[in-house]
Formats: sequence, structure tokens, C-alpha cells
Amino acid sequence: MEFYKFSKDSGKRISKFDSNFIMSRVIQTDKATNIGYMHLEENGIVGYHQAVVPQLLVVISGEGYVSNDREEYFKVQSGDAVFWEKDEWHETKSENGLTAIVIESVELNPSLFMASKK
Repeated sequence: MEFYKFSKDSGKRISKFDSNFIMSRVIQTDKATNIGYMHLEENGIVGYHQAVVPQLLVVISGEGYVSNDREEYFKVQSGDAVFWEKDEWHETKSENGLTAIVIESVELNPSLFMASKK
């Protein structure tokens, strides 16, 4: 399990085409990729399971906890991203609710685009 950040302070200011915004890149793929928007409601859980392919959880709002071995949980919140390798066991849960984008693909490498969370 690896942690990344995609918050505003990790982005780059874009001014091309008279633009004025900050872009925090997340991922790029050439192969088939599944992207979903996940809603964990109060006391919601994504049960303990193995990742079928590499998976990236990008937390948009709320907060929760993730684990890769069910013995230790790590707090995640808006601006955090968590990466699990193929076959890695993991679980996600939230007491108060969490929304996230889930990206699944055989060729995910978030370290090319996002800074590791210290």
C-alpha cells in the first residue's frame, strides 16, 4: 500500500491558452482502465478483498480508514490517494462517509505523477 497526495499544493499552475488554474495530475494509461465514483455512506465499508488489478483510491471528500492487512488502519481524507498492487489484500471504511474516485488498470504507476505522502 502506498500513499500519495493530489492536493492543491502538489499541483502545477497552468497558464497556457490564457488559463489560470492549478492541475494536480493523477494518472495516465494506454490500456483499458476502469474509473468509478464511490460513495461510502455513514458506517460504509468496502470489505476485505484482493485487488484484481492495480487500484488507486482518490479521496474527494470526507474521511475514512484503509488497511492492507486488517491489523493496522490508516486515516485518509480529501486530497489523499492510496495505491494497492494486484493481489494486495485491502479494506476501506468510513464512520461519517467518504466519496472517492477508484481507478483500476493493469498499468497504474501513480508515482510518475503524484508526490508520495510523507
